[in-house]
Formats: sequence, C-alpha cells, structure tokens
Amino acid sequence: MKTLLLRNTNAILPDGKAENVSVLIGDGKILEISAVVGNPSADEEIDISNTTLFAGFIDLHIHGAVGIDTNETGADGLSRVARFLAKNGVCAWLPTLVPDSAENYLRSIQVIGELISAQDELEPAARVLGVHYEGPYVSEKQCGALHAEFFKTYDGGDVLKFLPRLKNQGAVHLTTLAPEIEGGIELIKALVKQGWVVSIGHTRATISILEQALEAGAHHMTHFMNAMSPLHHRHPGPIGWGLLNDGVTCDVIADGVHVDPLMLRLILRCKTPERISLISDAVAPAGLGDGEYSIWGETITVTEGRTSNARGSIAGSVITMLDAVRLMLSLGVAAEDVSRMASSNPAHLLGLDQDCGSIEVGKRADLTALDTEGNVRLTLVGGRVAFDSI
Repeated sequence: MKTLLLRNTNAILPDGKAENVSVLIGDGKILEISAVVGNPSADEEIDISNTTLFAGFIDLHIHGAVGIDTNETGADGLSRVARFLAKNGVCAWLPTLVPDSAENYLRSIQVIGELISAQDELEPAARVLGVHYEGPYVSEKQCGALHAEFFKTYDGGDVLKFLPRLKNQGAVHLTTLAPEIEGGIELIKALVKQGWVVSIGHTRATISILEQALEAGAHHMTHFMNAMSPLHHRHPGPIGWGLLNDGVTCDVIADGVHVDPLMLRLILRCKTPERISLISDAVAPAGLGDGEYSIWGETITVTEGRTSNARGSIAGSVITMLDAVRLMLSLGVAAEDVSRMASSNPAHLLGLDQDCGSIEVGKRADLTALDTEGNVRLTLVGGRVAFDSI
C-alpha cells in the first residue's frame, strides 16, 4: 500500500482544531493523525505549512459551473465541473436538475450514472454522489427561477414516473418538493420508503402541512428563506416553523445576495451550526465572471456576482462552496463550525457520515488545505491529489 503524509498543518477535527499535526493517508483513507514530532514514514510527503486542513467540502445543490449546465451536458461536461470544484475545495457534489421534460431527465440520469461509474478511473476530481432533483413537485406560487410548465402533482402512482433513479449502487437521491401540492404528503412517504432524502422547498405550506411533512420523513429545508413564503408576524409560515423546529435541518446560500448577512446570523442563532449545511446553488456562469448567458431557455444576466432572469428573479448563484466558507468565516464563525456546515452536516444528511465529511482515522481522505488568506492550496479526493498549488 502506497502512503502519503501531509506534514505541518493545523487540522479541523471533530473535537476542535489540532495545531501542527501530520496526516498519514493510504488506500484512499486516513490512517493516522499525529503530532509532527515523530512523524511516521511514508512513500510520499507534502509539506503544507501555514495551512488549515478541512474535510473536503460537499455541495448538495449545484446546477453547474464554467459554462456547463447539469440539465444539458454530457459526462465530459460534468467532469469539467468536477475538476473546477476540486480547485475550490469541493470533494463531493450532487448535480442538481431543474424541472425538465421526462426525456431530458432520463438523458441527464444516464449521463450522471455514466460519470459515477467511470470517475474512479479518471483524473482526480470532485466525486459525484448521486442526483438532486429541485422539483418538479414544487409550488407554482414559489417557482423562483424554475419553469412552472414542468411542475407536477402526485396522483399516488409510481413515484419514479417523473423522477428516474440512478442504477449505480449506493447513489444518493435527493429531491426538493413542496408538501402542499396535491398528493405531497403521500409522495414524501413513498419517496422516504424508497430511500430518498426529501427536502422541503419552493413552498408556501401551512404549519399544519409542514408538521405532516416532517412526520412523513421530510426533515430538511432547501435554500432556507429563499423560494418560500416570507416570515410575517401573523403568518410565520415555513421560515418561522423552520427556525424554531429543532427536528429540522436546513441549507443556505451564503453568498450575501440570497440571504443578507444579518439574516445569516439569525439563522445561525436559531438553528446553530449543527443544523445548517452550506450550498452554492451555482449555475453555469459560475467561474466565468459577469455577462449574459443562455440557461434553461432564457437569458441570465450576472452583474457584480448577482444573477437575474428576465422576470427579475435571482436565478441561482455564481459562488462556490469556498466562497460560502469564506463568508461564514468573515462573519466570525469558528472554523470548526464552518467545517461542520460545509462537510459533516451535508454528509450526515445524505447518510454518508460514516465514510466522509470529517477528518477522522478510517474515513475517506477527502481533504482541502486553505492558506491564511482562504485560498485552496491542496485538495485530495480519496487520497489522490485533485488540485495542488503548494
């Protein structure tokens, strides 16, 4: 077994920050975490002095980047996104599909499955874990940038009729839905029974329906505060319910645009870092800068990092998980808590926390090293170097 030793770093461990340690890696796993003094021998060593080592970021919600859209691309395009993500500290991700035709859903699933089957043999890049369907079972009244002509309701039939599954063993299936749609609660029950992760989003559900959804197995909320009815002192709605319900987790787009930093502080105060995951919700222009782009059959304009469509709606973000991490750190959130939100909480939501999401002996060596300015210096995916600027 060939081994790799990362030397002289400060590592964010589950129980806090460990200074001046080394991490021994072999067979894609973390073998040992030790003080620099008395380093174990290894076949290869990388000195990552003046860095902080985080568990690799996991992006639950991303529609594309570098000009690639997950609904339209092939496996090569997804691979380009994966390489871009690795440069930005992301080690795992869920390609996220917006509501689309049945034919294009099937094509997209075949493409995602193809990459999952091949990715271990390709050059190291962020690992595709499965698929996230944002819709089509969502509310027309909270459609955001999604195209309502593809929205569906549930009639009690085959749950996979409009949500084709990946055939890859162990692939994760997550969907965002609005529980108030016709048949919504029964749909949640059926999906949970088949092992899906169900998240509440694009919704105006009442408190009563939200409680039914939680009982049915939907215990997470998508891009919290966005695409849901606003908080009102007489109508608390999904936001008030989500803020106060400790049995519910949520994810947030921490770009300073979708949610004001003051509201991010409010979410942190109510939910605590244990119940929050960071997401990018990035769309194809991410990584390309300002300009006009054709996405989802319309023109999306990016101006100073803010997206908008012809209706004036925000149409996803152009950040990466690294940007979200930097913003949370700039708000004074401890690195240990930011790591929890960027890595271990997403892994837990997907049922993968025994395998990845934290720096522990026996777990996958999915790691990213940031320098003191928040730049990625090294990314390992399964112990393989996916990005190196040391």
